[in-house]
Amino acid sequence: MSAPDYYSILGVSRDASADQIKKAYRKMAMKVHPDVATDPDAEEKFKQVNEAYEVLSDPNKRAIFDRGGDPMGPGGGDPFANMGGFGGFSSFGGQGLDLGDLFGAMFGGAGSATRGPKSRVRRGQDQLIRARLTLSEAVFGTTKPIKFDTHVVCTTCNGSGGANRQEPVTCTQCHGRGEIIISQRSILGEIRTAQPCPNCQGYGNIIPQPCPDCSGQGRVSEQRTINVKIPAGVDTGNRVHLQGQGEIGPGAGPAGDLYVEIQVAPHDIFRRDHDNLEMVVKLPMSLAALGTELDIDTLESELADCPPDRQKVHLEVPSGTQSGTRLVIKDHGVPSLRVNRRGETPRGDLGVTLLVQTPTKLDDAQRELLGQLAQLRGEAGPEVMTKHEERGFFDRLKDVFTS
Repeated sequence: MSAPDYYSILGVSRDASADQIKKAYRKMAMKVHPDVATDPDAEEKFKQVNEAYEVLSDPNKRAIFDRGGDPMGPGGGDPFANMGGFGGFSSFGGQGLDLGDLFGAMFGGAGSATRGPKSRVRRGQDQLIRARLTLSEAVFGTTKPIKFDTHVVCTTCNGSGGANRQEPVTCTQCHGRGEIIISQRSILGEIRTAQPCPNCQGYGNIIPQPCPDCSGQGRVSEQRTINVKIPAGVDTGNRVHLQGQGEIGPGAGPAGDLYVEIQVAPHDIFRRDHDNLEMVVKLPMSLAALGTELDIDTLESELADCPPDRQKVHLEVPSGTQSGTRLVIKDHGVPSLRVNRRGETPRGDLGVTLLVQTPTKLDDAQRELLGQLAQLRGEAGPEVMTKHEERGFFDRLKDVFTS
């Protein structure tokens, strides 16, 4: 399969200079970047533009392409790569020294060690920031403004790195190759080795007058504020992935991704247990014995746009309720992050655990009434719990107080 026409992709002629290719790449990358372009094929076009620049900015790969080879194929795609009498020997003396490098260094060539100029344009790093949410924000979702420090394109030079937005010029020492050849004489003859050009640090070009604001980097540090949409049902440790919202790379390169890690603050009343919400209600001993009805504020009541019928739930407590009893209210828990097979977003329950309160201060009249009640009920003394009853009772208490 032949390689695509990289010159056509960047819109440059076959004799374009390194600076012309770089300028065309920047223009085309900004035009087809998925975060800017509305074309459904923008991501694929952006990959093609990056591949074209990778080939044409590398003298070796460009030379292979110009000879009709595929620079992205095996062995660099060079149609002449497998020709020659030493093709079957990949190393010398077990030291990993390629014979092509050895003879190229001895007799004037740079060999396969030639790497070509480095690109000033690189992708920015991904970033991780943390967002602290209330329980209601995490359960029901929210859009939260978040500030973070990052790198953005320098507006003074528009990412070029040069003062007055001047483009870099070809290095006069390495002539755009990014490397220089160092010659040394030895008993084997003249040995030449390729080293990064000290004048341009291997870029193949220099910025005569760097931008005073970014010092030639094409980007500056800045604090950004973005509105992050938090989906309903997130929990501590979940991350929201925002593609292309991380820092801009050197040379105004493509932005990395941004990850927002969620941290949920504890709530005074409710605690979360997977997709359920749990709460504890203290109940006087007399109401637990007689039974009662309760109106309980829901977590939704903390939302500004909560409908009135969702702000409270009605709970009937049966007579004879024991301490540790858990009553369940359906569909008042946490929405799931996943949609089920029917296309619905299921929601957990609200568990209400009742903690029966025994009175600690009694006046004489109350004490007399309780004594009469004990006589009427024949409550002569305590009963010892069996191991099964004891285990169930303490398990319920553990669930109540475990956060």
